Amino acid sequence: MINETVIIATGLGKQVSSPEGRLTILENVNFTVSSGETVALVGPSGAGKTTLLALLAGLDHPTSGNVILCGEDLSELDEDGRALVRGRNVGFVFQSFHLVASLTALENVMLPLELASEPNAGQRGLAALESVGLGPRTGHYPRQLSGGEKQRVAIARAFVTRPTVLFADEPTGNLDTASGERIGTLLFDLNKEAGTTLVLVTHDKDLAARCDRVIQMEAGHFVE
Repeated sequence: MINETVIIATGLGKQVSSPEGRLTILENVNFTVSSGETVALVGPSGAGKTTLLALLAGLDHPTSGNVILCGEDLSELDEDGRALVRGRNVGFVFQSFHLVASLTALENVMLPLELASEPNAGQRGLAALESVGLGPRTGHYPRQLSGGEKQRVAIARAFVTRPTVLFADEPTGNLDTASGERIGTLLFDLNKEAGTTLVLVTHDKDLAARCDRVIQMEAGHFVE
């Protein structure tokens, strides 16, 4: 998929109700992301970065405009259809890890494969954990892992499905500086190895600087 466009956002807007009336979170956002590109969305809290990420991934509905993700117009799909597109094409890494507390590290990584009825879930999950240096932690539960280890499990889970696009929302935000640097390096190393398209929300200037493109956001707009 070299040089193919994997994300197209056109006239994207998002408004929500508030006690003061309608609140505009995003307004008329237009941009494209090419296959294999790494893009950082940066800006102050409340700029609309996480909302934009959710819209691009089909986790939320825009008030206006549309998103084409991996050739699929998300506005034409119902929730099940969007879930299928995500399952086939998308991986996620979140600031708060989003691991299932009752599952071991290996079971957490296997989960998206099992949900998609993919073969060899155990073997592939183990290989993914080993790729992030957690082979010895397969039987550990999230409560037995450090923050950095939890995020490594989350990264292994994100890459195990071999996604076309990886969305990462503040992946180092809950980590100390040293752990954050290690996670950032791991994320970009795996991303390069897999040839994945990466769209990253971060306040970490060093992490953003590693991307091919940095987009500044303020008050729901891109800032030139």
